[in-house]
Amino acid sequence: MKKISILLVLTFAVCPVLFAQKAGKGAAPKPTDFYSCPNHYQITSHEPGKCSICGKNLMLSHKEIRALSVSKSYSCPVHKEITLHNPGKCPKCGKKLNLSAKEQMKAEITKIYTCPMHPEVALNKEGVCPKCSKPLVEKK
Repeated sequence: MKKISILLVLTFAVCPVLFAQKAGKGAAPKPTDFYSCPNHYQITSHEPGKCSICGKNLMLSHKEIRALSVSKSYSCPVHKEITLHNPGKCPKCGKKLNLSAKEQMKAEITKIYTCPMHPEVALNKEGVCPKCSKPLVEKK
């Protein structure tokens, strides 16, 4: 009887963990921009436009503005006002979008250089390996 009760307790303790792991494995929904009227919070849209009540421009919500500040952004070299979240081409001129200046700076800071002969040697700047004096290469 003790063994059965222990098995039941373990089953009830382990099952929720297993189901929670399976539920988290699904594809994450693609984030979409959320625009709202600064005066009428109930007026929302997934694209920019005008409020149907007062006619003001719909603005990104504070949550979306925060999300944009931490996500990668790409900008057109010609039209600086155009910034997108995904790489691609400018909708106005068709030129390839570049990483924004902020993103380029982040990429420079996070570069790691390693020795081809000694992978345990890793530095955050270019130079030579202290063990064999070969030039360090950027780790991809």
